[in-house]
Amino acid sequence: MTETPSPSSSLELWSHRLLSAVLLGGQVLVHLLKGKINRRNTIDQMAAVGPESLLITLITAGFVGAVFTIQVAREFINLGAGTAVGGVLTISLSRELAPVLTAVVLAGRVGSAFAAEIGTMKVTEQIDALYMLRTDPIDYLVIPRVIACCLMLPILTVLALIVGIAGGMLVAESLYSIPNTVFLNSARNFLSVWDLCSAPIKGFFFGALISIIGSSWGLTTTGGAKGVGQSTTTAVVTSLLAIFISNFFLSWLMFQGTGSAVNRGL
Repeated sequence: MTETPSPSSSLELWSHRLLSAVLLGGQVLVHLLKGKINRRNTIDQMAAVGPESLLITLITAGFVGAVFTIQVAREFINLGAGTAVGGVLTISLSRELAPVLTAVVLAGRVGSAFAAEIGTMKVTEQIDALYMLRTDPIDYLVIPRVIACCLMLPILTVLALIVGIAGGMLVAESLYSIPNTVFLNSARNFLSVWDLCSAPIKGFFFGALISIIGSSWGLTTTGGAKGVGQSTTTAVVTSLLAIFISNFFLSWLMFQGTGSAVNRGL
């Protein structure tokens, strides 16, 4: 019978793989500075990360905006602040919901695919074959995925923001009789340029985390098909943890001090 790994050994393995991911991030940065980019693979990965993830991202954003509007509007209307619903929704989407939820969707869809694909190549010795062909796996496999995620996730985040606002506006008008003009005026008054810029900036960092963690977990896969499954699962979980933890620090850096959005909107 196969022995079940103890929690301590599992934690030690996870720590080792996390350290490998950090080192891989440094290697990616060095290779990028040297201009080592496989353009064909990069375009292929951009297509996989962007257009193929678009539908699920927009559906998620639309329903999140609609649900958030339901929860906010019913309370704000009771307080006599129904005109502020659009502003509160757009701030929440631009600062947090759009970038974080888009990253979560891509961590589940793209990060898992990266870990599974590269992990399968690792256990079937295709990575060793690349070395024999004098091809660096970082240049051929990792960097195209990192570039694709860093470029496409900010774009998906902006599209998710637009669709989320549209979903919220539709619910506000149909269920709570808040005119579209009032909703959009509130959004315009509450939002600042920095709020709009924060969403793609976060998307860029989240894209880097997802791609590096997924690729690193794939490169450190052992143990055949079972190992590929374990790598895929732990890569997604680690990516989600990295997204939530880094989001705290990014929000703290971007939005320190007391806010002024309410003063602008009211």
